[in-house]
Amino acid sequence: MSYLRFDKTLMTNLEESLPKEILRSNRSGAYSCSTIVDCNTRKYHGLLVVPVPELDDENHVLLSSLDATVIQHGAEFNLGLHKYGGGNFSPRGHKYIREFHSQQVPTTIYRVGDVILRREMMFQHFENRIIIRYTLVDSHCPTTMRLQPFLAFRSVREYTYENDHVNRDFQEIENGIKTCMYPGYPELYMQINKENEFVYRPDWYRGIEYPKEQERGYAGNEDLYVPGYFVFTIDKGESVVFSAGLNEIDTSTLAELADYERNVRTPRDNFYNTLVNSAHQFFVHREHEDYVLAGYPWFKCRARDMFISLPGLTLTNNEVKKFDDVMETAEKAIRQFMAGEPIEVSVTEMEHPDVLLWAIWCLQQYANTLGTDVCMNKYGALIHDIMQWLLDGKHPNLEQRPNGLVYSEGREKAITWMNSTGQGGKPIVPRTGYIVEFNALWYNALMFTAKLFANTDESAFVQSLEMNARLCSDNFAAMFYNEYGYLCDYCVDGYRSYDVRPNMIFAVALDYSPLDKKQSKSVLDYCTKELSTPKGLRSLSPKSRGYNPMYVGPQAQRDYAYHQGTAWPWLAGFYMEACLKVYRLSRLSYVDRLLVGYEEELFYHCIGTIPELFDGNPPFHGRGAISFAMNVSGIMRVVKLLDNYNNL
Repeated sequence: MSYLRFDKTLMTNLEESLPKEILRSNRSGAYSCSTIVDCNTRKYHGLLVVPVPELDDENHVLLSSLDATVIQHGAEFNLGLHKYGGGNFSPRGHKYIREFHSQQVPTTIYRVGDVILRREMMFQHFENRIIIRYTLVDSHCPTTMRLQPFLAFRSVREYTYENDHVNRDFQEIENGIKTCMYPGYPELYMQINKENEFVYRPDWYRGIEYPKEQERGYAGNEDLYVPGYFVFTIDKGESVVFSAGLNEIDTSTLAELADYERNVRTPRDNFYNTLVNSAHQFFVHREHEDYVLAGYPWFKCRARDMFISLPGLTLTNNEVKKFDDVMETAEKAIRQFMAGEPIEVSVTEMEHPDVLLWAIWCLQQYANTLGTDVCMNKYGALIHDIMQWLLDGKHPNLEQRPNGLVYSEGREKAITWMNSTGQGGKPIVPRTGYIVEFNALWYNALMFTAKLFANTDESAFVQSLEMNARLCSDNFAAMFYNEYGYLCDYCVDGYRSYDVRPNMIFAVALDYSPLDKKQSKSVLDYCTKELSTPKGLRSLSPKSRGYNPMYVGPQAQRDYAYHQGTAWPWLAGFYMEACLKVYRLSRLSYVDRLLVGYEEELFYHCIGTIPELFDGNPPFHGRGAISFAMNVSGIMRVVKLLDNYNNL
């Protein structure tokens, strides 16, 4: 039986099935995303969503959906599903679904009378092509199928409406057609691996609604263009493959291609393998450069997210080459930033003060996995240059003060991962001055680098690192550790923020901690008592002023809740790591139980992955981006760490 499986009882109940989404990517920036009942509920949904660099830096929905109709004895059964105004769904094809599973690829089983039809969806690796295979498992009489494409040709951030500017022309190609709605867009090639007839019947389907956008306070309806439909016969036991892509394909190869793309997938047969499959979807390869996307469906490659995510997404699964490929691109961004040059690769937010410290942490995980010698040979020069650059005080917003601690200005611009902004672009959480995780990362970076270079001829460099580490350690607790037994979130101009926030967990979880054992235990216990939830650490304690745990409503409302009590799984990864570090074997069962909350999540929201954040109060509903790299990575690291402890 499939691990990720849903039966007809759930599938035919839209209250249960409609919130569940499915995502697939091609590893080069394109993706396919919808709900498990094939009803698009976001403007970001679509069967073929691709970057169009000739137009802009956004993804664009070309093929929104594909409605399949089964025809027997003149009776038509449309398997599609769209939402229209007034809560109306049409044509309600979900009522024919008997099963959905995602063992290797998203697979839907339909039953219409005596017809049993299986549909499998594959996204071709490194090609902008969606492949859909229909197999007539059983039928007692001749069967005809009709495939009706719904086209959008628009940015994921916009909508399309009926207009007179659409190009209705098409050209016949091998077993299909090619068409392009607007100038500047690539042509869309739609083909089938058997002879078929394309019936040209252009029309607009008006007023299709996207309830997820309406929930988020946005406009949520559009019109979609249907140029016509493909019609063909299908015999019992026969498989027919549909392809939609940006170039023509030899249709005789489609069956073999579908088999290959299905079989090459990591089977989603348990918790960890499902996370591995999700991890693979964040990687993007473009023109000799490799990136990690922060999340789907709207995030690009952000430097901080990339460095935090990379070890968990690669090293836990022994995918060292992926790590090296991404770091090769990342190093270009790092060196161009340190040289004050324009960053030529597609990595954003390199300027944030903690990014280079997270880069050092990332390389530290590489050393922990492969050994210090391997790390030194591969990345020793990069680590040396980053740390020397920071020690020389060259970072525009990370200043080491005489007390050994680092100081950053964040009153006017959000500079930490808590980056929500309000009116005038000012940070809602204005973390500035001595910031707790910046300094924990700084101490860890100093100590790791000193150990790494200890047996080299860089004695002056090592001495500088050790001296600064001692100075940082001597003043860290005095600055942040308060009389209640936890760490202040930031300190500036004599002010200490006593808000109980999760950023203090890094001072415990990192390999090198500036806290003693008693302090570490106290900080960890505070996180357990006030911040821990089944879905991550809260961004703010319920006992702190401003607690706002429900990430709902219009954008402005959500911005003020974003880091004011919402729960984040990637923080829980560091929390669980800290639990095992402080309490060791006595916390194994506790951590194991915590992981249950994340395994449950694989069956909700976006199937097989973990969303960006959760409400901080029960029932801890998933919110934000449907798949988030740091969260998947953090849980993968804990699963692997737990295995290591269990194998002691």
